[in-house]
Amino acid sequence: MRNAVLPLLACYWLVSAFPALADRLVVATEGAYPPFSYIDEQGRLTGFDVDIALALCRAMAAECELVTERWDRLLDGLEQGRFDMVVASMARTEARARRADFSDHYYRTHSVFVGAAGNLTHATPEHLAGLRIATGTGTIQAAFLQRHYGASELLLSESQEQALDWLRTGKADLVLSDTINLLGFLQSREGEHFDYVGEPLADDLLKAEARIAVAKGNPALLERINQAIVTIRLNGSYDHINRQYIPFSVY
Repeated sequence: MRNAVLPLLACYWLVSAFPALADRLVVATEGAYPPFSYIDEQGRLTGFDVDIALALCRAMAAECELVTERWDRLLDGLEQGRFDMVVASMARTEARARRADFSDHYYRTHSVFVGAAGNLTHATPEHLAGLRIATGTGTIQAAFLQRHYGASELLLSESQEQALDWLRTGKADLVLSDTINLLGFLQSREGEHFDYVGEPLADDLLKAEARIAVAKGNPALLERINQAIVTIRLNGSYDHINRQYIPFSVY
């Protein structure tokens, strides 16, 4: 499990495109959610979210310190003042909006089930009754399953990697997650015996727009982030990052 090598705030990456500036921001991401944020074979923090965060920092002319944190502690860190921004594929929900303010979206995605190839073709609550479905704790997918799939057994994982481990080892029958994240898994050696189950889910709760979270009451930083999103869209940085990790546009 990747979180085992990522203890609380133990991993730091400093990016200083403008070292003379006093403007310094601490940016948190999960570090265990490929292709968005993960540790590569050389021990480097990388991924779509990571590169987007760095591009935004350059656009804001800010010195940024990137830190990793468990998904379920990211908003805690904002509220405690340990982070200035969270760039972690986070959708805005009513509950989260009570704890943080959110930028304009920087990508869109849907959710889908993955299971053993050839076993299932439909993903309705009736078809999946009695099966074990893994998803991340505190996610919109978990809320969706609790609301609509009460006849299935819900397994809450600490990370996406853990949920996929449960699927590979037979502890879970299915995983519900982001289509882009699961695409990387299905294209890997570990995912060769698995496939999408059913179509991407059309429920409004799962039509996610990833946004950047900041502490409540900081409209100046929020406006800078929104302007930076526009900047990287216009200067080509966004499209370059998109092509590195995902074979289709996600904006």
